[in-house]
Amino acid sequence: MNYYNEFDPFAAAWLRNLIADSLIPKGDVDDRDIRDVDPKDLKGYTQCHFFTGIAGWSLALQLAGWPEDRPVWTGSPPCQPFSAIGNQLGTEDERHLWPTFFNLVSKCRPPVLFGEQVESAIGHGWLDDLCHDLEAEGYAAGAVVLPACSVGALHKRERIFFVGHAERTGLEGYQRDEHQIDQPGWIRQKSGRSATEAGLQSVTCLDGKRRLIPVEPEIQPMVDGLPNHMDLIRGAGNAIVPQVAAEVVKAYMAIR
Repeated sequence: MNYYNEFDPFAAAWLRNLIADSLIPKGDVDDRDIRDVDPKDLKGYTQCHFFTGIAGWSLALQLAGWPEDRPVWTGSPPCQPFSAIGNQLGTEDERHLWPTFFNLVSKCRPPVLFGEQVESAIGHGWLDDLCHDLEAEGYAAGAVVLPACSVGALHKRERIFFVGHAERTGLEGYQRDEHQIDQPGWIRQKSGRSATEAGLQSVTCLDGKRRLIPVEPEIQPMVDGLPNHMDLIRGAGNAIVPQVAAEVVKAYMAIR
C-alpha cells in the first residue's frame, strides 16, 4: 500500500482522481500538513511520497521500472524559500520543511530515499545540510543537477535530484567517469551553461555527449491568453519532470 502526503486540497483531489483511474498505485492520500504527521502514522506502508503534488515521483518510479513492492520514500520539499523569484529567506523561511521531512526519515529509516529541490538552494547551503543530516544517520547521500531539456523538454528547469541509501557499502566503489564530481558512489551529470547562438542551451546529455538544444526558460503561464490552462499550470508549476527523475532512479537501480 502506498502513502501520499499532500496538504494542498486541489492537488490532493487530483491524486485521488489519479488513483481512481489507476494511473498511480493504490494508496491513502493524507492531506494534513507534514508537520502534523507522526512516524507511527506511516507504519505498514511500503512506499511513501511526501510533498506529492500531482504524483511526479510515483510516475517516475513507474517509468524507471521500480517494483511496486520495493520499499522507497520520495519527497520534494517546498522550493519557495530558495527560488530566485521568492523572498530568498532560505532556511529562515517557515516553508523550509527539510528538517520536518528528515525527522520522519530518521525515525522510520526507509531503505531508499529520492527527492528534488531547485538548483538555487545549493547557494543557501541546503544541499550541504541534507547530506550532513543523511550521513549522520548512516545514509550514503548523493546528488545531481539536471535540466528538463536533458530528456528533450523545451525548457531548462534545472533541479537538484538527490538519493539517500541506508547502507553505505551499497554505493562505494562504483566506477566513476569524467562527468562525476568526487562524491562517494554517485554520478553528477553537469549541465552546460547558456549558449548565445539562437537561444540554444549547451547540455551534457545522458550519453555523455554535449549538444545544443533549444530551450525555453520556464513553463509559460498561459497559451494564447486562455484562462482554462491555469488549472494545468497550477498542478504542473511545482511538479518535477518525471522523465528526468526516472533517469536518476534508473541510475540508482543499475548499481543496486
